Amino acid sequence: MLRPPPGELAVCRATKSMMKAPQPGDRIGRYRIDELVTEGGMASVFRGTDERTGKTVAIKIPHARYEMDVLFYDRFHREADIGRKLDHPGVVKVLPAEDDGRVCMIMEWVEGRPLRKILDEEKKLPAERAERIASRICEALAYIHGHGVIHRDLKPDNIMVDEQDAIKLIDFGIAGAANARRLTFAKFTKAMGTPDYVSPEQVKGKRGDARSDIYSLGVMLYEMLTGQVPFQGPNPLAALNQRLVSAPPPPREIDPSITPQVQEIIFRAMERDPANRYQTARDFAHDLMNPEQVPIMDRDDASDVAPVHASGKARAWYYVAMALIPIAIFALLLLVAHSQ
Repeated sequence: MLRPPPGELAVCRATKSMMKAPQPGDRIGRYRIDELVTEGGMASVFRGTDERTGKTVAIKIPHARYEMDVLFYDRFHREADIGRKLDHPGVVKVLPAEDDGRVCMIMEWVEGRPLRKILDEEKKLPAERAERIASRICEALAYIHGHGVIHRDLKPDNIMVDEQDAIKLIDFGIAGAANARRLTFAKFTKAMGTPDYVSPEQVKGKRGDARSDIYSLGVMLYEMLTGQVPFQGPNPLAALNQRLVSAPPPPREIDPSITPQVQEIIFRAMERDPANRYQTARDFAHDLMNPEQVPIMDRDDASDVAPVHASGKARAWYYVAMALIPIAIFALLLLVAHSQ
């Protein structure tokens, strides 16, 4: 059975932990489970109490059917390991867990709501607030990137926002080290992130780097300001395909009150080629805080989408080839999945 170093992550003993689901009043070492907060597809999060300090904590416990899943265990262990190493007010902190026979993660209790819930209720945010939240996310990204960690699944669901708009990044389940090996296609769906926010290079099956997180934040800023994501379609595959062959619709066409400078900032964050994006989260934050310094580029042509001097037929084949990239990737993924 897989086991992490002592004290790092409570480990599953199937004969014990799978006997019953956790209930309020149960204890995991020094932590008491108080109430269920949310139940996801793979794990539940409980509000709990550290009986040694009296502090409120969050306790994340996988559903029993996943406790013996090797890939899930690897993801869960990686998330806990990253959370223990990072120490920043914009990043959720993972606390010590005592091995009492159950896979779990003990985290600091975070006040506030997911950005996803805020957007679901308010649809879009005032420009000043959206830019403030995005700047604070940039600060947290600059910290984790500086410590060699790439989030890889940045989306509104994974950003907690409190009443003062302070933020915390959560859910580092598919995060990875900047120099880590590329994941295999068998893990492609977990490495790719969420379709609405995933970067073009991740769609192509590449591992991505800090600039992939910057792209995802650009999508979130677009959504915070317009009330919609830039790429939509009848299914996730269509949305993935659009970012490979199309520029995002100008946000000012949706809401003319968005300034040309802020629109330019979004375009820079969402460049298809990572080399043309902001190279660091600090660069992104600088422009958000100093929009008057941002020069406006001429983006009327689509020369970055297909070769400028190509014939109509060549350009058509170019678009067809680009459209087939995600289809080929998903076909390969299914083939690998069925072969295991």
